[in-house]
Amino acid sequence: MPTKRLLVINPNTSESVSALLQQHIAQALADLASPVAAHTVTARFGAPYIADEVSYQVAGHAVLDAWGAEPERAVTPPDGVLIGCFGDPGLWALRECSPVPVTGLAEAAFTEAARLGRFAVVTGGERWGPMLQRLALQLGFAPQLAGVWTVAPSGAEMAADPDGALRVLAQACHEAQARWAPDALIIGGAGLAGMAAQLQSGSGLPLIDSVQAGVRQLLGHMELAPAA
Repeated sequence: MPTKRLLVINPNTSESVSALLQQHIAQALADLASPVAAHTVTARFGAPYIADEVSYQVAGHAVLDAWGAEPERAVTPPDGVLIGCFGDPGLWALRECSPVPVTGLAEAAFTEAARLGRFAVVTGGERWGPMLQRLALQLGFAPQLAGVWTVAPSGAEMAADPDGALRVLAQACHEAQARWAPDALIIGGAGLAGMAAQLQSGSGLPLIDSVQAGVRQLLGHMELAPAA
């Protein structure tokens, strides 16, 4: 089977986040023995990390700009597009202009978690709480979303200090589980890629990595593998 191409758009300007996305998405594709090659591009303008309403709105524009400017698109069109932000800026607009399937980290993780029942989100950045509640409502997942537990460090800060992040996230997962008794927890954020697997052994609930969920959902849309 010829290799297909997955375009990953990082809606912020942090090249380190793009590198983290590329690493974990490539590994997820390899683990699934998928004939898909991932290519990650970085927003040409906006915030280094999306953490509030203003940077979120700018990121939606940056996603469309990255789609239009992607150098390989005219020669080798992608077979699917993943918005690499747990918040999915520009999701509906990009779907309107893209001829191929598009999803974001939040939509994919919500979809996967909702199959297990009620779910809660654990993520970095205190302003993301109401923003993700609103997104869940827009995507139709408000009835399944038990709550959003945010921790003070941003995803970028936690990506820069993985050991400290794991301690903070483990405590947050415990507190979210005690408060809401969900059926699953989402570890949400590009900067938190890979951390769900490291936390899983200490949790009594399924932990969903939003980056891996994004890969699985797009492969399902691309009819290369069933979504989990």
